[in-house]
Amino acid sequence: MKLSERIESVNSIAIAGHTRPDGDCVGSCMGLYNYLKENYPTKDVVVYLEDAGNGFAYINRIDEAIDKDDDEKQVDLFILLDTSDLSRIGVANKLFANAKTTICIDHHISNPGLAMENIIVPNASSTAEVLFDLLDEDKISKETAEAIYTGIIHDSGVFKYASTSEHTMNIAGKLMSKGIDFQTIIDDGFYAKTYAQNQILGSALLESVRFFDGKCIFSVVTEREMEFFGVTNKDLGGIVEQMRLTEGVECAIFLYEIEPLTYKVSLRSKKYLDVNKVAGYFGGGGHVRAAGCICKGTTHDVINNLAERIELEFKCTTE
Repeated sequence: MKLSERIESVNSIAIAGHTRPDGDCVGSCMGLYNYLKENYPTKDVVVYLEDAGNGFAYINRIDEAIDKDDDEKQVDLFILLDTSDLSRIGVANKLFANAKTTICIDHHISNPGLAMENIIVPNASSTAEVLFDLLDEDKISKETAEAIYTGIIHDSGVFKYASTSEHTMNIAGKLMSKGIDFQTIIDDGFYAKTYAQNQILGSALLESVRFFDGKCIFSVVTEREMEFFGVTNKDLGGIVEQMRLTEGVECAIFLYEIEPLTYKVSLRSKKYLDVNKVAGYFGGGGHVRAAGCICKGTTHDVINNLAERIELEFKCTTE
C-alpha cells in the first residue's frame, strides 16, 4: 500500500508517536510530516510529539511539533507511528480516539493492531524503514530523508542489530543519495553525549550488578540521582546498550524511577533470550532483543520479579 491512496482522499491529518519518543519515533513521525507538508501543501497536517531533547534539533520542522492533546478536534486521518500500546500514545490520545480513520505503522512484534488499518512489519529494523516503503521514493526530499535515516540508525544501532537486513542497507543507500550529511547525523544524533549524560552513564555502569553467573546485569537510576546529575529521562539513552556489551552478558536490565516505587524498565539481549516475552508478562513489549515495561515496587522487588521471568526464559531456550 502507498500512503498516497489514503492521503489524497482526506483533508486533515494528524501524526503522532509514543510517549518518551526515541530516535525511531521522532524520525518516522517527522519524516512523514515533512513528506506530507512538501507534497500535499493544501492538506491540514499536524504532528504531535513530546519534547525529545536537543539531540534532534537538526530535523527539519521539528519546532512545529505540538506537545499538547486537543480533545476538541477531529481529524479525517490519524497516522500513529512506532507505537504498540494504546496507553503509550504520547500527546494525542484523545485525538486518536476521535479520528474518523486511523492507521498504525509499526515494527513491534508485540503490536496487536491498534488502528482501523495496521501496517506492522516485525522483521523491519525500524518503523522508519517501514515508512520508507510506503512513500514515493522520488518525492522524498533531503529533509525527509534526514529524518527517516535518523529513525533507522537509532533502532538498528547504526546498522549493527540483528534486525538490520540487506533491505535496510539498500534504503540507507537511497537516503544517502538524497545528499544527507549521514556522518553528522550518526555522530551528533546518535553518539554525541553531554557531560552530564556521560556522568550518569558512568555512575550507572559503576553501580551495575551481575547475576545468573554473569549472564545478566542490571543497574538502577533513581529520581534523586537524576536530580543530582542534572539529567532527565531523555538523557538516559544508550545506558542499557552499553551494559549489554559487557563481556559474558546475555541480558541487560536498566531501570529508572519515573515516580516513587515505579520504574521504567529497558531490557536488551544478545543472541538467544526473548526479552519481548519477559516484558510482555509485565504488560510491556517490543522486540525479541529489545523490549520494555513499567514495574512497580521496591528496586529489590522489581529485579527479583524480572529475574524470575528471565530464568524461565533461559530454561526455555536450553530445553
